[in-house]
Parts: sequence; C-alpha cells; structure tokens
Amino acid sequence: MSEITPYLGDRLAQARALAGLTDEALRVRAITAARDKAFEDLWSLTLAYLSSDTSAGVKLSPHTLRAYRKGVEVLLEHASSNAWNLLHPGRREPGLYVAALTASGLKPATVMARVAAAGALYRALRWAGATDADPFADVKRPKDRTKGVVKNPPYRAEFVQAMLAEADVREAALLLLLTHAGLRIAEALSVEWSHVNLPGRRLLVAHGKGDKARIVPLSGRLREALEALLAASPRRDGFVLPWRAYSSAYERLQTLALRCGREHEFRGFHAGRKYAGTQLYAAVKDFTRVAGFLGHEQVDTTRRYVEVPEDDLADAVEAFR
Repeated sequence: MSEITPYLGDRLAQARALAGLTDEALRVRAITAARDKAFEDLWSLTLAYLSSDTSAGVKLSPHTLRAYRKGVEVLLEHASSNAWNLLHPGRREPGLYVAALTASGLKPATVMARVAAAGALYRALRWAGATDADPFADVKRPKDRTKGVVKNPPYRAEFVQAMLAEADVREAALLLLLTHAGLRIAEALSVEWSHVNLPGRRLLVAHGKGDKARIVPLSGRLREALEALLAASPRRDGFVLPWRAYSSAYERLQTLALRCGREHEFRGFHAGRKYAGTQLYAAVKDFTRVAGFLGHEQVDTTRRYVEVPEDDLADAVEAFR
C-alpha cells in the first residue's frame, strides 16, 4: 500500500477532482464503484469526502487516514465474500459484519476503528448522491473497558535511556520531541527551526491537532539534542527533522530499538508521548496543566495518557485521623 499523502494541499487537489464533477457524473461514478466493489475508487471517494468535510475530516492525521483506508478495504472484502449490495445493504448485515470482526479476535478498539471507516465510506456515498443508506448508524459497537494507559502504557525510563544512549543526533532529537516535549509524531515531523527558541527554552507547536498551536517548554536534554543537531548541520531554516513520512520515522526508531536489543519494547510513537505526560503529572500533580502541555481539549483524554501509581494516595491518607 502506498504512503497516504499527509499534505492537506494534495488531498484537497484530489478532492476537487471529484467534487468538480457534475452531480450526475459523481453519482454515476460512485454507483459504479459500489457495484464493482472497486477499492481504489471507493477509497478515493472516501478521501475526497473527508478532505472536503471541514467539520473534522479535513484535519485527520495520516495515521487516522491509514486506519480508515484499511477499514474500507476490510469492509469491501467482507462485502464481496458475503454478496452485499453496498448501496442497499440488508438490515442485519452491518451487525453481522461487526460480529464477524469481533469473532475474528480483533481488539475492541480495532473493531471500532473498522466501523468508523465503514461509516466514513457510507457518508462519502451519501455525499456523492449514490445512496441514502446509513447502515452503521445504530450498530452496537463492542466496549473495551480496559484503560488505554493499561493497554498501551508509557515507555519505561530504562527503555528511553537505552535508546538515547545509542541514538545519533537526529534520532535523539526525534525521541526527545516525543518523550520530553510530548509531541504527536505529526507535530514532531512538522517542527521547523523557526519554531524553536533555544534561549527562551520553548517550542512553538504551530500545527497541532485540529490545527491548534501551543507553546511547550524545552527540557535541558532536549535543548542539548537540538544544539547538537544544529552543530552537525548548522541550518536555521526548514524542518528540524529529515523525515517527512510517518513510516520513515517509525522505521528509524524501530531500527534503533533493534540496535539496543530492545526491539520487543518498541511500541511506536504514542507511548513516548504518554511518557512525557506521566513524567509531567508526577511533577505537578495537575491534569489540567498536563492537558495544556499535550494539547488536549478535554482533561478526560489526558487521564487516559497518564499512568498514576497505585499507591499515589498512600502519603496523603497516612495522617488521616
């Protein structure tokens, strides 16, 4: 599968190519794609719809788009195997699809992601005028009661230190932008030197989730890493990191973990962001401040990122009378 284009300008150009068709031409194209269960055509339609939806879809990250693409692919495989009419699905077919996903052993979060992708496909088909069907509107989704911080906990300090000990200057900068600045991977790859204020010990996150900007402080170790990166390649313009694609950065850190002999501990980027949130909460004991640091709108989201020790209240209750 080709890399999902992360650049909004390219996505909008693709969307205009479809949205620029007459209503009838777009409707016929969508109906034909649905009839043939043509994955690439239906994904292009879904991507065009998402890129035109200014309420949310236009701001979706490359990671989310990859999940949607996979979800559309899985739905079409199921529809082909079970003789679905995509434009007029049977009333019970969506529920059976969700049941089949669950029975296959997928985790509840993955099932919910697949259902979200299916919903996006049908919104796109309605956008194109191909159908009025909304088959997943009332489908019950499995509930996962396991806390996110338990399913995917923060990295441990020993792992982060081992990675930093073996990292080159670019790898160290990436790792510390995640684990000390708490950036999302898309935010880290978008950092430019003009956003970095080393004397002021702060960093402008210019393109946060939902296109919201925020300021985060720079730790001493992150400042040292950025200074080392400047010394290795003294350019003060352009992007701080050399990788533009999620997959390239992932492969780089995965290879670093392999060099450290800790490849089994590497779990992608988000565990690094949780590490930053957990470290900050341990220092300030304030979810609201941690939420601002991580760029969360809701404090409840932050609670799912922070690992709180089970004995966190032991000292507080010690003096109860």
